[in-house]
Amino acid sequence: MIVTVNHTTTYHYDAVMRGAVQSLRLFPSQFDGQKTLEWSVEVANGIRGGAFRDGAGDRVEGWSVRGPLSEVSVIVSGRVETKDLTGVLRGHREIVVPEAYLRETTPTRANVALADLARSAAAGGGNALERAHRLSEAIAGAIVYRPGVTHAHTTAAEALELGEGVCQDHAHALIACARVLDLPARYISGYLYATEDGSMHEAAHAWAEIFVEGLGWVGFDAANTCCSDERYIRLGSGFDAQDAAPIRGIAQGIGAETMDVTVALGATQQ
Repeated sequence: MIVTVNHTTTYHYDAVMRGAVQSLRLFPSQFDGQKTLEWSVEVANGIRGGAFRDGAGDRVEGWSVRGPLSEVSVIVSGRVETKDLTGVLRGHREIVVPEAYLRETTPTRANVALADLARSAAAGGGNALERAHRLSEAIAGAIVYRPGVTHAHTTAAEALELGEGVCQDHAHALIACARVLDLPARYISGYLYATEDGSMHEAAHAWAEIFVEGLGWVGFDAANTCCSDERYIRLGSGFDAQDAAPIRGIAQGIGAETMDVTVALGATQQ
């Protein structure tokens, strides 16, 4: 499948700002399941800075924008050829050991309810892969997809108690449950091509990867009860949503910030 992406994020400020600095993790991962055909990342009126590939194999690029300014726009466009590897991150180069992702963070800290859910879901399970599938199914059943009921700082425990949330909440909860079972897990940011009949949702998307001995990292999307396949474009990873954020930055000034995001994906079969 060839997936086309057009993604614009615009930050608006209600007062003139002196400038802005951003760190962007908006580049398709390099692995056997996806090949970048064309890709452009630009910051309107911005100055491109240094770039590097971090220990997890993700490309990060710095940008700065000189003021005075009242908005900053990040524009992403491109085409990626994708293949269905049944969720397996085959051919991806990184140097961070999987055990590093056993470390919990505030959004992924497991409380008693999450720990009980993890152990109940895995009870009677066979190998690590089967337990991971059971965890993903359990999270999908425990947290109903409903936009607008959670926010950027909602934790996995809070989403489980509420019983509703979005892809970020599903990913955080799955990561928390996997770590209860000593399965390394991490947060993935990227894109998901949604079909016209609405069977999949959220073009800008998030899911989790769980490390399975013998297979490596495997992507699980509890929000859609499936493993990542050719409909997904993987961008970057981290311990949680904040750590894996595609855009991180700061603006200099006292203006309040609002944000508009538009994402449009198209796809053609080869």
